Amino acid sequence: MDEAEVLERLVRRYSPSGREAPAVREFVRVARTLGYSARTDAAGNGIACRGRGRPRLWFLGHIDTVEGRLPVRRRAGRLYGRGTVDAKGPLAAALVAGSEFAAPGEYVVVAAVGEEADSRGARHLLRRARADAVIAGEPSGWDGVTIGYKGELQVELLFRGDRSHYSSPFPTTVDRALDWVGSVRTLVAGRPKDSAFRSLTAKVVALDSERLGDHESARVIVDFRLPPSLSTSELLRSLPRAPGATAPRVRIRVEPLEVDRTNPVVASLIEGVRSAGGVPTLWRKGGTSDLNLVVPAWGVPGAAYGPGEARLDHTDRESVSLVELRRSVVVLRAALARWRASVPPLR
Repeated sequence: MDEAEVLERLVRRYSPSGREAPAVREFVRVARTLGYSARTDAAGNGIACRGRGRPRLWFLGHIDTVEGRLPVRRRAGRLYGRGTVDAKGPLAAALVAGSEFAAPGEYVVVAAVGEEADSRGARHLLRRARADAVIAGEPSGWDGVTIGYKGELQVELLFRGDRSHYSSPFPTTVDRALDWVGSVRTLVAGRPKDSAFRSLTAKVVALDSERLGDHESARVIVDFRLPPSLSTSELLRSLPRAPGATAPRVRIRVEPLEVDRTNPVVASLIEGVRSAGGVPTLWRKGGTSDLNLVVPAWGVPGAAYGPGEARLDHTDRESVSLVELRRSVVVLRAALARWRASVPPLR
């Protein structure tokens, strides 16, 4: 079974966050066909293993997608469908690349659930497993390696007040919510802007209001993307005061991450790209991934890698070049060999 067939089988199982079970079952079937020992864990993650013992290299992909079913088809050397880029393409490449991996050492491919929502699959693994090194399965292009992701902090505030006539000189509750948003924008504007990756950004996700008798409320949700120089705790402490509002309720909290570009996982992937005839590019991205969670928690080297153009993530044009998919398998095979040769057996 080649990588294109593996990917098509995974993509044909529509799997938006929360409804991944059919795709996970297909992942387990495909993995077993390729010679892996495969199962589903208590969180619903698909776990496929080859080899035995340490060191343990995990390929932490995710099998959930955003909502929006797309027709699955091959045309002009590309495979179209939801998840071809984000992130079943990386999973397919990882499965095929490791299909001949053998002890000493263990190679684990994880089809995590919930990455697009709350990373519940990866959070489940944090408490129950541990790798010696991690590759996160995310689109970087076959000749790219991602070494940084911004953090995310999403907060919700509820402003409450009494209704007043629109001719009143006093601000409405919505006015006070808007004033707070303005203060947030001032805070962001005052931060350094060395580059997009190293800048703080804020987007208003929701702003709505409700009236009940003589009372009114306004709810505002703001999503921040944080550079590596700023932790979520520091940002929470620096948020502007919001008179008349509840304390900020944290909806999403992910710390930023930038790994050492010389760590053995990055070095192995770079060597893999070069061995396949490519010129490696190191990426730092504005989104987040499960890599943000596992690398700090486990204290292990890591990076993100996978075929596909990130600009096609979450779009109706989502598709991957089958040539690129094949090249990423070659890269991962070489990277696995390079990584295992560079790490002595562990107990």
